[in-house]
Amino acid sequence: MDELELLKKDWKKQDANFPKLSYNEIYKMIHKKSSSIVKWIFIICIAELFFWSAINLFVPEKYLEIYEKFNLKTFLYITQGLHYFVILVFIYLFYKNYKSISVIDNTNLLMQKIIKTRKTVNYYVYYNITLYVLLSIVVNIIMFSNPETLIEALNPDNKAIDDDKFFNIMLIAQVIALFVVLGLLWGYYRIIYGILLKRLNRNFKELETLND
Repeated sequence: MDELELLKKDWKKQDANFPKLSYNEIYKMIHKKSSSIVKWIFIICIAELFFWSAINLFVPEKYLEIYEKFNLKTFLYITQGLHYFVILVFIYLFYKNYKSISVIDNTNLLMQKIIKTRKTVNYYVYYNITLYVLLSIVVNIIMFSNPETLIEALNPDNKAIDDDKFFNIMLIAQVIALFVVLGLLWGYYRIIYGILLKRLNRNFKELETLND
C-alpha cells in the first residue's frame, strides 16, 4: 500500500486524533503525481527520438548499399522522414497532455486527461510496433522477389552455394530476427510505459474513489 492510500484512509477516519487531510490536499497529491508521470512519458519519448537518430548516424554505408541494390534506399529515407514526423507529433501530444494536466484544478477534468494520456501512449506503442512489422514484411518481400540481386548482395565473392538452401536459411533467419526484435520492442514498451501507465491508472482509481 503506498503513502497516498495510507493518507487517504487516515483522512476518512472520523475518530482520528490528529489533523485530517482535506479533500483538496489529497487531490493535490494525486495531481502532482499524475503530472510527474506524464512529464516522464514526454521525456522518455524525446530520449527515444535522440537514441534512434544517433543509431542511424552509425549505420555502416555498406549496409545501405545492400538496400540500394533493391532500389529501396529512397523508400527507406522517405519512410524514415515520415516516421520522425509522426514521432514529433506524438511528442507534441505528450507535451500538450503534460501542460494541460499541470494547470487542471478539477477532479473530473484530471480523470479525463489521464484517460487521454493513456490512450495516446497506447497509440504510440502500437504505432511503433506496427510500423516495424510492416516495414520488415515489405522490405523482405521486395528482397526475396529479386533472388539474383539478393544473392549478389549477400554473396559478393560469388562463392558456390545451393540456392534453395541459401533462401531457406535467409528466410528462417529473417523470421527469427523479426520475432526477436518484435519481442524486445514489446518487452521494452511493456516495462517502461507499462510501469508509468500502471501508476497513472492507480491515480485514476484514487480519483474515482475520491469522488465517491
